[in-house]
Amino acid sequence: MTTAPVAGQERKAPGRPRNALADSAILHAVLDMLSEGQTVAAISIEAVAARAGVGKATIYRRWANKEALIIDAVAAMKGPLPELAGVSVRDDLVALIKANRSNEQHNYGKVTACLMPELLRDDSIMAGYQAVIEPRREVMRDVLRRGIANGELRSDLDIELTLLMLVGPNMLNGLFQHSPRVPREGFAEALVDAILRGAAA
Repeated sequence: MTTAPVAGQERKAPGRPRNALADSAILHAVLDMLSEGQTVAAISIEAVAARAGVGKATIYRRWANKEALIIDAVAAMKGPLPELAGVSVRDDLVALIKANRSNEQHNYGKVTACLMPELLRDDSIMAGYQAVIEPRREVMRDVLRRGIANGELRSDLDIELTLLMLVGPNMLNGLFQHSPRVPREGFAEALVDAILRGAAA
């Protein structure tokens, strides 16, 4: 699995140059363990090190604690945001929705399902999770604001509610995969078009 560089997480200063392969193996190990149903409490640095084939010291040089490692794994799972053309609100929204859908969707859905109880139980993990997803949501807000400003979208559009309507179905569909009548192919376009029927100016 390809992971993306993650910013914003505090780590201990490394004692030697970072190894991208080791980083990828460690983050991949965490996501595999979560997708198998292991809770955050059950996951240990020792177990992650063993799964990734690295020493514990390698992990501690990169992450201050287990919680920071978990959040970085979630950020890697999300991947980088796409470059937006900035020409059409529709095209930009479709690109953002597609960025949250991948060939690993099934495994990622399992990770999200396993994390949900942890997010409700542990404020620090919830705060870290919000720190990962909020910048992504802000990019979508900016697209909606631009659409209002240039007349593509209604001037009275509720940005937060529209954001929720865009993000919620995508997450639900990826998490439960329980909509056989909604084809995976073209899902992002169909979702955005359905929202724009009410949001367009």
